[in-house]
Amino acid sequence: MLESVTEFRQLELADTLLSALDSMGFVSPTPIQAASIPLLLTGVDALGKAQTGTGKTAAFSLPVLNKVDLSQHKPQAIVMAPTRELAIQVAAEIKVLGQNIKGLKVLEIYGGASIVDQMRGLKNGAHIVVGTPGRVKDLISRDRLHLDEVSTFVLDEADEMLKMGFVDDVTWIMEQAPSSAQRVLFSATMPPIVKQIVDRFLRNPERIDVAGENRTVSQVSQQFWIVKGVEKDEAMIRMLETEENIDASIVFVRTRQDTERLADWLSARGCKAAALHGDIPQSLRERTVDHIKRGVIDVLVATDVVARGLDVQRITHVFNYDIPFDVESYIHRIGRTGRAGRSGKAILLVRTNQIRMLRTIERVTKSRMEEIQLPNRDAVAAARLTRLGQELESQKEQATLEAFVELVGKLQETIDVDAPTLAAMLLQRQQGNRPLFYKGPDPMIAAIDREQQRRERRGNDDRGDRGTRNERGGERGGERRSNNSADWDTYQLQVGREQGIQVKDIVGAIANELGLSKEFIGAIKLAPSHTFVQLPKKMSAEVSAQLKKLRIRQNDVKAVVVEGEVLREHRPRNSGSRDGGRGGYRGNRDSNGGNGGERRFDRNRGSDNRGGNRGSANSDRPRRPSGERSNNA
Repeated sequence: MLESVTEFRQLELADTLLSALDSMGFVSPTPIQAASIPLLLTGVDALGKAQTGTGKTAAFSLPVLNKVDLSQHKPQAIVMAPTRELAIQVAAEIKVLGQNIKGLKVLEIYGGASIVDQMRGLKNGAHIVVGTPGRVKDLISRDRLHLDEVSTFVLDEADEMLKMGFVDDVTWIMEQAPSSAQRVLFSATMPPIVKQIVDRFLRNPERIDVAGENRTVSQVSQQFWIVKGVEKDEAMIRMLETEENIDASIVFVRTRQDTERLADWLSARGCKAAALHGDIPQSLRERTVDHIKRGVIDVLVATDVVARGLDVQRITHVFNYDIPFDVESYIHRIGRTGRAGRSGKAILLVRTNQIRMLRTIERVTKSRMEEIQLPNRDAVAAARLTRLGQELESQKEQATLEAFVELVGKLQETIDVDAPTLAAMLLQRQQGNRPLFYKGPDPMIAAIDREQQRRERRGNDDRGDRGTRNERGGERGGERRSNNSADWDTYQLQVGREQGIQVKDIVGAIANELGLSKEFIGAIKLAPSHTFVQLPKKMSAEVSAQLKKLRIRQNDVKAVVVEGEVLREHRPRNSGSRDGGRGGYRGNRDSNGGNGGERRFDRNRGSDNRGGNRGSANSDRPRRPSGERSNNA
């Protein structure tokens, strides 16, 4: 029976779900969806074995949505994911699939975000809760997340979840589950620890095994570029203009605002680009897809969800402008190229603090990406001149040129200029916003030089006298870092939380664009509309010039030196502290806490001024100190 399911309409799904699938362009279920949905609709426990990228999120989401009772106030389904990024992604997909269910409430809960806001969301009512085990357990313990009306528990990527150390949390949560609740577990592999959970908590589960190889990378060449030296927008235009054999491409970003902003930016520079996101009316989305199929546009700037069902044979390249939250999204993205037996290419733009996610993608997809360097300005100009030459080559035999030859003669007489000069004038007008040659230094060259210097310094440090360095690496290049506040200037940057800025954005931008090592970035205080940061007084002219041009999340920072005790005196690392000197960001939380609307961060103290909650905002991995660990992960 399951093999005969070829369309979603053959499944007993509500019309609201079928209409949402139609609007997203989904007609046929994937193998895991065809096998899982009929079983899960019956309410039985199920164990699904499926690789990432097979469509399992919809496989468990559609049955959950199909039986949601909007009259209930308490959660009816709990979906647990190993990381907050995956929890966000799963919740987003559930919301899209349930877009036609009026009044549906889906709530994400995870560490690193305000638990107060999440408790408020639960109090206001949520039909489906998607969260990480640590935060789910915490809210249950606080009597804020009630399970008495939960009819479905889903463990997504169970092997990864248990491998990360959530065994105790998952076990405790499952022990609190109502005996009547349906239990569903999806896992790519079945190690012994997963089998123990299955044997203990799933009751005669139906087994679904479609764990063949994911259909991703065999015909797609994968590369990555580490973001440095130039803005990502500039990087995109360079790649789009210099990539060989490029026909049409998709540029993936995370938000609908970025689709429109980047599409407009590329269009202003001569690219035939358009945005595609979930808020665009269906008729316009269909027209946009038709335009890229017919060659009216060549670059589609899109979000994950709307592009998942896109099948355009012209797509030769996929650019990941923003790294995806999870591997499944990455697989869906690069699956938009290499269609119909053609080869394709996927290029990922990676910030230095995202290398770990890059390695995770390589591990799960069982592929190795090639690191590339961004083309310099001269290469871009040469590509533009070559393209112009090709266009002119195709025109030189046209009969209609004779009339223009006469015009050239008249213009020479009118403005008294020779033919080469007139040709140069016309060529200058032709280039518009796409220069055929550049003047001035290329920031990419400077970035490469800085990287080379950093590597040389690191090599010298490794060969130097280790006895002259403190226990935590307090010396760099033979010069001890000063902890005297008189050696630091405090700068005010005109960006803050209102622009979505986090401490890690400040540190990353300064480290990448200015070439300063982390130990040369002092205390940081983040406020709603601005940020204060300590930088060394003695910076080179080149670094100071780069600071004036610094942009963070597409915002000019307009850095200015401020006087007075805006920040506390810069403090040295405490080598005896648990977190001191590790170079991590233990205090970098996403929640908008702090005193008076401001947050303080001193990287030498290892946490912000709120104390506690030292867990990283970028991971829900539970920590294992000798004492009792916090459940706020």
